[in-house]
Amino acid sequence: KNLHVVKMTDSDFVRTLENCIQFGTPVLLENVGEELDPLLEPLLQKQTFKQGGAICIRLGDSTIEYSKDFRFYITTKLRNPHYLPETAVKVTLLNFMITPEGLEDQLLGIVVAKERPELEEEKVQLILQSAENKRQLKEIEDKILEVLSSSEGNILEDSTAIEILSSSKVLANEISQKQAIAEETERKIDDTRLGYKPIAVHSSVLF
Repeated sequence: KNLHVVKMTDSDFVRTLENCIQFGTPVLLENVGEELDPLLEPLLQKQTFKQGGAICIRLGDSTIEYSKDFRFYITTKLRNPHYLPETAVKVTLLNFMITPEGLEDQLLGIVVAKERPELEEEKVQLILQSAENKRQLKEIEDKILEVLSSSEGNILEDSTAIEILSSSKVLANEISQKQAIAEETERKIDDTRLGYKPIAVHSSVLF
């Protein structure tokens, strides 16, 4: 089928995308940045549902039929893009300037997702959890800095500041413990994934 090439800046971008989704025409979205439009969220997560006997998806304010033949590709001109884990787990990243080692790692992920989907799903969840833990720790650090900078006089005599600092420390310790458990679990998963390494190596050679 003909590939439709579009950009987010096209005036008819949404209309074109809707038509392609309905009729199963592949779409190539060009020149994206490091942040993707929230409009694409249902599409990236394949949030389809049945309505009136047909498979549908909601795109913006519209509910449209979703063809099983539809394919969605995205490219960027950025030389070294850094996508958040929340974005990376929703797509399959392919770096055309990738090293042999990087290609092996990508292919390893594909093999494990096929052979041990529950393992790959757990790894994805751990990546998301790790990102959330780091975000919460950053918020706590910012809150502590704010308390220290806004406190007047002797901070030891400021009961409100002491309470905030104390609760922040407890929460930070809890999050750090969760992060340590998540990292240990991820190491165990990675050890299991390495059992499929020979397949990834062979596949990279074929590639």
